[in-house]
This record gives sequence, structure tokens and C-alpha cells, in this order.
Amino acid sequence: MIQFLLNQELRSEHALDPNLTVLNYLREHLGKSGTKEGCASGDCGACTVVVGELQRDDDGREHIRYRSLNSCLTFVSSLHGKQLISVEDLKHQGQLHSVQQAMVECHGSQCGFCTPGFVMSLFALQKNSDQPDAHKAHEALAGNLCRCTGYRPILEAAEQSCCAKQPDQFDAREAETIARLKAIAPTDIGELNSGDKRCLVPLTVADLADLYDAYPQARLLAGGTDLALEVTQFHRTLPVMIYVGNVAEMKRIEHFADRLEIGAATALSDCYEALKAEYPDFGELLQRFASLQIRNQGTLGGNIGNASPIGDSPPLLIALGAQIVLCKGNTRRTLALEDYFIDYRVTARQESEFIEKIIVPRASAAQQFRAYKVSKRLDDDISAVCAAFNLRIDNGVIADARVAFGGMAATPKRAKSCEAALLGAAWNHATVEAACAALAEDFTPLSDFRASKEYRLLSAQNLLRKYFIELQTPHIETRVTAYV
Repeated sequence: MIQFLLNQELRSEHALDPNLTVLNYLREHLGKSGTKEGCASGDCGACTVVVGELQRDDDGREHIRYRSLNSCLTFVSSLHGKQLISVEDLKHQGQLHSVQQAMVECHGSQCGFCTPGFVMSLFALQKNSDQPDAHKAHEALAGNLCRCTGYRPILEAAEQSCCAKQPDQFDAREAETIARLKAIAPTDIGELNSGDKRCLVPLTVADLADLYDAYPQARLLAGGTDLALEVTQFHRTLPVMIYVGNVAEMKRIEHFADRLEIGAATALSDCYEALKAEYPDFGELLQRFASLQIRNQGTLGGNIGNASPIGDSPPLLIALGAQIVLCKGNTRRTLALEDYFIDYRVTARQESEFIEKIIVPRASAAQQFRAYKVSKRLDDDISAVCAAFNLRIDNGVIADARVAFGGMAATPKRAKSCEAALLGAAWNHATVEAACAALAEDFTPLSDFRASKEYRLLSAQNLLRKYFIELQTPHIETRVTAYV
């Protein structure tokens, strides 16, 4: 059984199909059709809902953190112990919510199909920001597409509703909601079981290890932003899933003198502050990683574990010398991230083994780390090329070099020939050109709809030249904002 709050209504579900998305649960099982299906792939935002989770601050104060999610990519099992809010829940005692009223007054809706998704993104923005600026508004709405209204009136609605926000029914009932969430907080392994399909929801790493050992064929479900596409786009059935999002140990970020240890189930939006503090370019790139809805849902471990050659975080982590901790039963092993990727979608992970945490070295003043993403759009787009450079330059000589790329090979990969051309050489234009030429030995990229092989190779070389120019003239730093 799983339990969650549908706004304030307690829902206990036993026999639902674990492959059921929150979108279809709302529309088909509950008759709540305000949430729309536009793409079923997390691109358009029409299906946006908000999920509330109980959080405890460092000072011990409990509060509810509200997050916008794509309901088309969210399986119902991930709601266990949480609160689900859809657009129908905003109107109260016959009055529109302030974000809905702002959309009306600012003329932010035309055909109206995308409007519920925008409203829910604005609701989450209002809840999470006391005084959101234009940047925050753009970030909150970057995952919502509108084909007919245009975005100016919607941004005006964001300013009206969020910059002078008024208390609402959710604020008035916060204490009650906290008490109800505490009452349904999971204390044992949850499960959805429809007979031929099941999803198990462990609470500890030990339980996860035992379940995965018992069901080695199970698919691990974290954010689901990749896995859910198998159901919504390819119409496959997932007979057994194990949801890791309730394993608290795998959602922690721990700071040590020499490293960060980031739980594999930590949402990308939660990784932002910690990684940005150490490596500003990493933080900037994360803000260009898909949309806020996806970052609220997708995890750092998932972005590694799916072994995509165009995942944005692996090249950066490889350039930083990151490691992963793999767990199987009671056994753990630590592996350099670059050694995890074997071939296209093939990894060094053994049967029933899972990524428990990612170890990222702390920044050093001697490092010169930069990251760049080339994509067709600035926001909410997949990389054609993702590059990360991490050099240590002592007295004008390159003492250490780690260079990694995504989108250039079947896996995220270090550029070993390029590194060899850099290592021990003077940091000058001639060395950089030699290293650019060496990139042709490291990679034979493919052509696809994102970029041709010639464009990819030239872009990789030009990003190294860009890195050199930026280090020579620090005031010129466009960094991860590169796009085509």
C-alpha cells in the first residue's frame, strides 16, 4: 500500500498499476481533467503539478517544500508520503487563487490548453520565492510552452502574483498539512501491486540492496524522467520497479574537507547550491539542464546511471575526477566515474548493483575549471556538445590536465590525446592549437539531427580555444551560455 494526500484528501492505494502516471491517475481515475497531456515526454509543461514534501531546516523547523513536476513522467508510486496538488485545488471558497487571478488580469491565456501548467509553475514559484526576480520567473517557466499567447503577459502575471503575494489557503492550513504528512510518513516498505506488475518503495539503503538482490530484473526508479519514457513514448510495460526516492540516505549532500558526497537519489535542483559553491560553471550548467520541473525530479545518480552519451553532468564530473560508490548487498566498491562507462548504454555495473553516492573533490585555487554546453536552444535543450576543462597551470606550464566531452562518442569520455598534448607544455596559443588537433585523434563523432560530425569536432576544438581565451582574459566569461 502507498498513502499520500490529494490536497487534503488522504488517498490509500493498494492495487493500482505501477506503470500508471500521475497525469493519467488524475484524469482517468479521479476525473480531474484540468491537468493536460501535451507531449507525454516532459517537454511542454502542460501536465505540471506541484508536490509537497515535509522538510526540516537546520534549526529543526518543519515546513512543506513545494516542487513543480511533470505529471506525465511521474509514476503514482513516487507520491508515497507526499502531498499532490493539481490545478483544481487552487480555487478556494469560490475565489480564484492569486496566480490564477493574475493570469486573468494580465491576459496570460488564450486557447487555455497550456494555462493549467503555467498556473502550477507560478504557484510553485510563489511558494518558494519571497521576491522572485525576472531570472527566477524565467527559470520557473522555462519548462512551460505556449503556442498562442506569447510570454510577456505570462511574465507579467508572474510579477503580479509573486512579487506582492498574499497568504492563501495552503498557508492557513500549513500546520494541519504538516501534521497529516507526519501521520502518513512511511515506516515500512511500500508497494503497489496490480498482480502482474509491482513497484516496491524501500526506505533504507539496506532494504534497497535486499530488494534489488531479490529482484535483479527490477528497474530502479529515481526521478523517472528517462525511465517513464519507456511507458509513455515506447508503450512498454515495466513489470517490476523499485522506487529509490524515499531512501533518505541517498538524498543527502555531505561536506567533507576534501570532497562532497552526494546521494545518488538527490534531485538535480538540490545539487545546485552545493556544486555551484565549489564550481560556478557546474551551477550554471545545471540551470540549463532541461527545465525546472525536470531538475526537481531528475537525480544526479540517474543522469549517470542511464549512461547516455549526451548526459550533461558526466563530462563535468569526469573532468573533476569524481568517483561513484556502487552497492551490492553488503558490499561496496568505489570506482572512478570515467571507468563506469564501457560502451553505448553499457556500464561496469554488476547485476543487482546500484549507485549509492557520487564523490566530488572540493575545488582548489590551483584548478581552472570551466564547462560549456552547445545546444540549439539556450533553455530546456539537450547538448550537441558538452565540454569540461580542468587544468592546473604552474608558472605558465600545464601541470595537470583533465578534459572530458559529452556528445562526441558512445560514452562521456576523456580526451586523452588532447590531455597528452597539454600536459607539461607551456600554456600558450601554440599548445592549445596542438591540443585542438589532438582532439581529432580522440573522437570520431557521429552526425545526427542535433549536429553533424564536422560541426561537433569543430565545436569541441573551438571550446578549447574559448577556454584559453577566457583564462587569458578573465573578464570575458560567457562560459556555459554558448549555444547555436
